[in-house]
Formats: sequence, structure tokens, C-alpha cells
Amino acid sequence: MAHILSVSYKPTLLMTRELLLQQMGHTVTSVEGFARAFAACESGTKFDLLILGHSIPYDDKVAIIAKVKNTCECPVLALLRPNESPLPSAERSIDSSEPKALMDAVCEMFQLHLVHRKRA
Repeated sequence: MAHILSVSYKPTLLMTRELLLQQMGHTVTSVEGFARAFAACESGTKFDLLILGHSIPYDDKVAIIAKVKNTCECPVLALLRPNESPLPSAERSIDSSEPKALMDAVCEMFQLHLVHRKRA
């Protein structure tokens, strides 16, 4: 289906998210940390979605989005910590506490992205 770049600062969360997204039929590249996220985007691999995990501090999420928007031309889904503000630079920000919310958000973002592609 789609190739997703998943970024987190916690390996166990990356693995769990990767398994969930793979069960949905997606190809997932999981990377830990700021530098590996940049390297993945600069590798030339085309990603259809970037997911930033809730373990990443807000300011790091902002910095990652600013950096990768130049090399990864894909929408960004930010998973938020409790009481964390949505990221204006992300296409979507959601509460990270429910796996179903992640699955629903990913499906909705691809539906919207596919509709947008057909119009372009």
C-alpha cells in the first residue's frame, strides 16, 4: 500500500507501531532519533507518510518537520503526549493513547491524499 517513515526516541514504541502499520498492509521504515530521521529522508527513498512518535519532544518534532519537508515530500502525522499542543506544521496531530486513533488517522490521511492526487 504505502511506505511510511516512523520516527521515535523509544525502540519498543517503534516496533509496536511498525507491527501495527504492517498489519494494515503498509511498508514501514522505523528509525530512532533525530539524525536517523534526516538520513532516511535524504536517502532518496520515497515515503508516503511521516509519523512522529509521542516520545519525541515538541521542539524536536518541529525541527524534524522543518528539516524533512525539504527532502521528504509527504504529509506528517504527529502523535502527541498528554496535554501537548498540535503542531501547526504537521498535517495532522492526534492523541497517542489509542492505537485505533492511529489506525484511523493513517487511513483518513491516505484517503485525503489519494483524493488530492486525483485532482492534481
